[in-house]
Amino acid sequence: MHVVSISSLKGGVGKTSVTLGLASAALAAGIPTLVIDLDPHADASTGLGVRVNGKQPIGQMLKNVRRARLQDNVAASAWQSKAAEKKSRTRIPVLDVAVGDAFTGIYDRPDLRTRDLRRLSQLLSRTSGYQLVLIDCPPSLNGLTRMAWSASDQLLLVAEPSLFSVAGTERTQRALELFRREFAPSLGPVRVVANRVRKDSAEHTFRLNEMRQMFGDSMVKPEIPEHPEWQQIQGAAYSVHQWPSKATAPMLGQFDALLKELMSAAPTPNS
Repeated sequence: MHVVSISSLKGGVGKTSVTLGLASAALAAGIPTLVIDLDPHADASTGLGVRVNGKQPIGQMLKNVRRARLQDNVAASAWQSKAAEKKSRTRIPVLDVAVGDAFTGIYDRPDLRTRDLRRLSQLLSRTSGYQLVLIDCPPSLNGLTRMAWSASDQLLLVAEPSLFSVAGTERTQRALELFRREFAPSLGPVRVVANRVRKDSAEHTFRLNEMRQMFGDSMVKPEIPEHPEWQQIQGAAYSVHQWPSKATAPMLGQFDALLKELMSAAPTPNS
């Protein structure tokens, strides 16, 4: 499994939207994927159209980490059944969700113990069958985000081309270097993606150039532009790849390319 945390220090930059876009691209590509919704607001679970149906949410699994089996409690995304209608019956695509809940908030504090940082890693160590794991983190540097980082192979930082978001991303990178030295020396590459980009905005153009100078090779392409239908797609709990509008075609290519960039760092099956 290739485990990727999607993080941001600043709320409202579209971190969950990027997570959902990547999940959509993975589903369309037939990559068996698990989305772990660590944000107590559980917006990713809502956007994925999940029905719990008696399954334990991720907060309860983290609390009972010695006995909980993640694979027994994941819920299939509603997107999966729509995708299955278009695929061969012999190869149904997999997109499962470890459902978010407010209970995870008990771990979202700055003084989380080192052994608690390993709770998600423990759950994932007993999990198989997925090629990609996407972790939607809360917009903070408290315990849940650090728990996700401890379990990850790679990090994707989401930023808008705005002053506060760029400054928050720079702070996140500094915090990451400290975290890597103390807790996760084997943590893989950290990437930054610009989201909600408006090409007609002089401020966005200025901030994008600033980001390229600050983050250098960490910046990934493509940048994700603001799209007028994105809110409608999420409101309907739809995969962007399944949305019946030709206007979203460029966005599909952008998320496909972003997924390809992330998966290029994944180990090959024989490595």
